[in-house]
Amino acid sequence: MTVSAVRLNHMTHPATGTETRPPLLIAHGLFGSARNFNTLGRRLATDRRVVLVDMRNHGESPWSDETGYEAMASDLAGVIERECGGHAMVLGHSMGGKSVMALALTRGELVAGAIVADIAPVVYDHSHQSFLKAMQAVDLTKVSRRSDADPMLADAIPEAPLRAFILQNLDVSGGTARWRLNIAALDRGMDDLIGWPPALETGSYTGPVLFLHGGQSDYVTVEGEEKAQRLFPMADFHAIPGTGHWLHAEAPDVFREVVEGWLRTVEDA
Repeated sequence: MTVSAVRLNHMTHPATGTETRPPLLIAHGLFGSARNFNTLGRRLATDRRVVLVDMRNHGESPWSDETGYEAMASDLAGVIERECGGHAMVLGHSMGGKSVMALALTRGELVAGAIVADIAPVVYDHSHQSFLKAMQAVDLTKVSRRSDADPMLADAIPEAPLRAFILQNLDVSGGTARWRLNIAALDRGMDDLIGWPPALETGSYTGPVLFLHGGQSDYVTVEGEEKAQRLFPMADFHAIPGTGHWLHAEAPDVFREVVEGWLRTVEDA
């Protein structure tokens, strides 16, 4: 399958000291942006460069009708080649985690190691189309502040923290409200986003991989771990107790400690 890469918007935290370790590339999940991991990236940028990306159809990155993981992996490959010297550690959450797995399976020479946060290489039924429909229904002509849109989403998205997360994608600068998400493409491509490419079923990546998941999340099951172990035979698995799918936001200090500890252990081996 031929895919077209897009040039992702990114932000970089240079190493605050001497850069002695491989760069780290971080990819966010669905409805997210590079800024979701800004604090983590800054704290990890002591002896390494940390590059945070807006995935395609998110943030300030280009929009595309292609929503498959092979295409998103190609986007990440381009960032590693341009910004990371052609070799990097990679971390991805949810949709970003699947993109990272696809990258490792298709362009393994670019990946020094990978951390996959709360996702597995399987097909899910966690469709988020109701959220997209709710966003499409917001009357942007009546929005001058993000708080104006909050009640318009409340019926479809009753959880206030989730609404606040989604509303981070609403740009109200310049006097005209707009979504930074390509809602139409994400809606059409939801099967791709909750799926897993059959073309990647026969590959493997033999470098180090950490599957880090929330202890209370249902995104990584026994079936998912078995599949991950087959595709990534050097995989380690670790759960953060008391956290769900948004483990990096629910326990940011523990998440950082686990990530940093694993990276250093792998790099110093």
